[in-house]
Amino acid sequence: MSRRDEHYDRKRGLRRLVQLEGVAKQALDTGHVRLIAVAAGFALCFFVIAGRLVGLAALAPANEQAAIPADVRQPQIERAEILDRNGVLLAGNVRAVSLFANPRKVLDAQQATTQLLSVLPDLDRAKVLRTLSSDRRFSWVKRHLSPRQQDAVNRLGIPGLGFVDEERRVYPHGPLSAHVVGFTGVDREGLAGIEKGRDEVLAGGQDVTLSIDIRIQHALRAELLASVDEFQAIGAAAIVMDAHNGEILGMVSLPDFNPGAMKKADADRLFNRATLGVYEMGSTFKAFTTAAALEYGAATLEDTYDASKPLRVARFTINDDHAKNRWLNVAEIFQYSSNIGSARMALDIGTKRQQEFLKTLGLLDRPSIEIPEVGTPMVPKPWREISTMTIAYGHGIAVSPLQMVRAYGTVVNGGREVAPTLLARQDDDRPAPTRVLSEHTSQTMRALLGLVVADGTGRQAQAQGYLVGGKTGTAEKAGAGGYRRKALLSSFVAAFPINDPRYVVFVALDEPKGTERTFNFASAGWTAAPTTSRIVGRIAPLLGIAPAVSEPATTDSILVSVRKGR
Repeated sequence: MSRRDEHYDRKRGLRRLVQLEGVAKQALDTGHVRLIAVAAGFALCFFVIAGRLVGLAALAPANEQAAIPADVRQPQIERAEILDRNGVLLAGNVRAVSLFANPRKVLDAQQATTQLLSVLPDLDRAKVLRTLSSDRRFSWVKRHLSPRQQDAVNRLGIPGLGFVDEERRVYPHGPLSAHVVGFTGVDREGLAGIEKGRDEVLAGGQDVTLSIDIRIQHALRAELLASVDEFQAIGAAAIVMDAHNGEILGMVSLPDFNPGAMKKADADRLFNRATLGVYEMGSTFKAFTTAAALEYGAATLEDTYDASKPLRVARFTINDDHAKNRWLNVAEIFQYSSNIGSARMALDIGTKRQQEFLKTLGLLDRPSIEIPEVGTPMVPKPWREISTMTIAYGHGIAVSPLQMVRAYGTVVNGGREVAPTLLARQDDDRPAPTRVLSEHTSQTMRALLGLVVADGTGRQAQAQGYLVGGKTGTAEKAGAGGYRRKALLSSFVAAFPINDPRYVVFVALDEPKGTERTFNFASAGWTAAPTTSRIVGRIAPLLGIAPAVSEPATTDSILVSVRKGR
């Protein structure tokens, strides 16, 4: 091959190589473009799908929240706290969530109901199924879930369910002050006690400070529980009131309830025996008969009445439980709790003046206090002469324990009207006291009340180191066909220190049973009086009352002290 041919062949191969490289490169470039286009398409699809998922996720809660009615969604003022007189929390709030449903978004109501009951077994299946099957856009499923319950429901992933942040009312002391504090509904509205009585104030965000002292409350409840257990009573009530200003430092009614677990509370537990219950109080009423006789000048302590035999009036016979079978002076009638002597004394007072006196003490009208559970007294209509006689010793008229502490407060505090309150008061908030009883009559009654505890039916109310005065009351409860002899209300009303009374204590046991220790007696002297003694012994140091030593009172010493006071 010539040099020329060789050069030609080399040039032709180079041209072919150059041509091949151009085609390959073109194909490669085309492949790159197509790959980029495909990748871009995949990326676009990914971003579209991802964006849609993010949008759905973001919009779902918004859609759920949109289903919530405006009055539920709008922020609410936090319900204020209830405190005792020393600032101890009695009622407050904690964060809670509530479960709701938008039934229109629920895919399968049957399946959703089954799933919900698997984590919330206390729900009613039929009710939940009706809720999830409805055509509504918003329905509550369960209010106030615990964090664990919320998490369990959340994990179910049921479409159409959502949560609302709310508050739940809590009562740190449980049943300790249940009837005083009361409780609220799930929507935070007050339903009982202070929660209802001061609902507007609490809903407006203003704290309420009570006159209650949680330490006194604890002592009252503990001693009442012990007595209810010992005497197998069906219930009990106790009140401690400041006789100077009417502040109630303790109020207990048994049986009680836990305001934070209302499903377990029946009607008997919800019933406030201290303010709503009205009862025939028996011989504790004799303090008012004696005070009226002294105040109106119908009798003096030296005057005597025939208690030598039962008193017969028409078809009624009045007897004495602690009969002395002789004439008794006024002090002895009170000391030995003579029904006969009190009835005869009431006749000297007269029906009109008896009514006037009891009304002055607030015993004929419904009392006023800051809770709605308040009973109306039951008075005889018409008020005949026999009514005057039986009311003299506490039968034929029914009043509440709240009325009794109010009336006794006036009798022992120097004769000044007292208005019970459950709110702590500043000195300038207290109404000016009105005198409704003479200081002399009040002094005499303090001495007589001291005599009953020193040497009368209330001896077991003595509290070591403290001067206590008071009066027993044992009344048969009315039933079908008359009074039930074995169903008693045994009560004791005390004041201490009786030489200068500051506090009034009321204790009542509903249908106590006698025990071997009480020789099977269930009367107030054996049941309510010793309960009062233990209460005074526990609360007096808390109230700053110093122990005192005094000679026991006698009838003669009472008469002497009263004469000196004239």
